[in-house]
Amino acid sequence: MVPVKLLVLGAQNTGKTALCVRFITKRFIGEYDHKKEMTYRCSRLVDQESVDLEILDIARKEGSAASLESSIRWADGFLLLYSITHRLSFVEVPRLKKLIEQTKQSLVVPTMLVANKADLEIGRQVTTEEGQRLAKDLRCGFRELSVAEAVLAVEAAVFQLIRLVLDQQRPLPDRRSYMLSVRHALTRKLTRSKTMQW
Repeated sequence: MVPVKLLVLGAQNTGKTALCVRFITKRFIGEYDHKKEMTYRCSRLVDQESVDLEILDIARKEGSAASLESSIRWADGFLLLYSITHRLSFVEVPRLKKLIEQTKQSLVVPTMLVANKADLEIGRQVTTEEGQRLAKDLRCGFRELSVAEAVLAVEAAVFQLIRLVLDQQRPLPDRRSYMLSVRHALTRKLTRSKTMQW
């Protein structure tokens, strides 16, 4: 069983807790206590690999930067949420991504940008194209969905992030042996082409 730790971040009222509960229980509950920090645990099968999953939904308090950085260090991957009906939550995302990169001291951090509340089209303040552009700029995966209406879309977003984490955790092939195998393959190809009659 492979352990994977995910952290859900975003402005208030973007649906972070609703997303966690929807993924774990498949149920949607509209109201939550925003002052509570919760860790959700479950096991899932992802591409025939058994994953022991922990999802941390932190309560954002003023002046708790050290606590936030500690949570970022703990996590393997990140779900950054914004609401399509609240532009300020969208504007907050690049700051969070920068904090993740600084804390992790890496520009390659498994991250999914999730645009929530796609069912509230009439109140839309952020276009799908803006979300896609931001995800590309921040080197993130991207999903626009409605936690309230689509359990499968929530699962797809979380599973996509788990795959990114698993890909990063897999050991890279030994660079020297890889380069030697490429060199041998090229030598064989060149030798074969020299011996061919034209």
